[in-house]
Amino acid sequence: MNTPHSSPLTPHPSIAVIGAGYWGKNLVRNFYQLGVLKSICDADDKIRKQMAKEYPEVRIVAKEKEIFHDQSIDAIVIAAPAVAHYDLTRQALNAGKHVFVEKPLSLTYEDGKKLVALGHEKGKTLFVGQILHYHAA
Repeated sequence: MNTPHSSPLTPHPSIAVIGAGYWGKNLVRNFYQLGVLKSICDADDKIRKQMAKEYPEVRIVAKEKEIFHDQSIDAIVIAAPAVAHYDLTRQALNAGKHVFVEKPLSLTYEDGKKLVALGHEKGKTLFVGQILHYHAA
């Protein structure tokens, strides 16, 4: 039986989501439904327990470094508090991962420029989520 995680016909990227709270839970659900979600990372024990109940076959961790060091993960989705975006994105790029980070990319323009340059240097895609970017209006 093929589950969202077992399609043998098409190779899929392996995705980890850091931050499964307010907005992250929506990203978790969407990447799970696409069949590419491998790991969820959240520091909050209550959130980790809820994610483990909803997604029992997905690896749940408390520490980001477990995600950064996992060679089977191709890309990281960051939906943590904005104050952590710069550091988490920097670490993910330095770990050789593609990154989708929710807005804002960073809290300062200069830090944002550094991340864009780092993405180019590492040859990795850096994408900033903007829900209204694709809105018809």
